[in-house]
Formats: sequence, C-alpha cells, structure tokens
Amino acid sequence: MSDLTRARENPKEQLFDEIDRIHAGMLGVEGSHMHMQPMSPQLDRQSATIWFFTRTDTEIVEAVSPGARAHFCVVGKDHDYHACVAGRISVRKDPVKIDEYWSSVVEAWFDHGKDDPKLTMLALEIEDAEIWASTGSTLKFGWEIAKANLNPDEEPDVGVKAHLTFDTGGSADHLRHMV
Repeated sequence: MSDLTRARENPKEQLFDEIDRIHAGMLGVEGSHMHMQPMSPQLDRQSATIWFFTRTDTEIVEAVSPGARAHFCVVGKDHDYHACVAGRISVRKDPVKIDEYWSSVVEAWFDHGKDDPKLTMLALEIEDAEIWASTGSTLKFGWEIAKANLNPDEEPDVGVKAHLTFDTGGSADHLRHMV
C-alpha cells in the first residue's frame, strides 16, 4: 500500500524506493516516433540518474541523439503508485556502472559478458518527475467516494500528486497537490 504521508513529506525518497522495487518500467525518447518500451532501471540515487543496459544495435539507442530527452514511467508493484520521470538521456558505455549493476540476469542478454561489443548503457539524468500515490485501502476509498457523492462541493481525498524538480546534484524540490 502506498504511504501517503511519505508521498507528502518525502516524495523523492519514495520515488527512488519505488524505482528500486520494480523490475521494469516504460522508457521512451521524446520526438523519436517510436513507442515506449520496457526497460529495467538501475538507479544511482546520488546523481539522480537511471541506468539501463541495452545493445548498440537497438532502435532506442539509434533514437538517442545529443541533447535528447526521455520519459520513464513507473507503476508500483501494488498498482497504487505511478510516476513519470523526465530528463536528458545519453548513450554511455561506462565500465564502472557496468560493473556496479552487472548481474546474472543482465549477463543472459550478452553472449560475451561484459566484453560483448554490442553492450552499452543509457543514462537518464532525472530533471523532473510527477508522482501519484493513492490509497490501497478499499474502505478509505469507499468512504471518500461516498462523502464526495453526498457533498457536491467536496472531492474525494484518495491520494497525493506531487511534481518534483531535480537540480544537477540530484536533490529535489517539490510542490504538493492533493488528488
């Protein structure tokens, strides 16, 4: 169940925790005219950068040009947390990050392991994000809907929406809005 207090008080850490909990989200390059595709995120919390293993001969790598921007969509495992992260994306074959995030799952995709000539990474430097955290409680949800239906001037309070902006050092400022 999504923690609404955390969404209000510390949305950046909650976002990072949700990214760490998922196996894949949807990544798309702005202006590329290609559909978003599932990619497995590797989060560097210090730099607010999401790393993705990929191959040099993929459509998404070909879509990344200097200065390109991308979006990465996150749906929490409990389906009560959603986020859209945006920022600059670049192709980087960073040996330090390859070593840091390498696993047997990643190795299964590359015949020659870390030395595979087609191995590369994408780095999405987070500039901003929108999050939506909602209650997982059917009782609270039902209560809020009933209250709103009885009072036309009241909207149901079933979650939190927040917009986060990141500086280049990875810290976040945010504005909170109730959903």
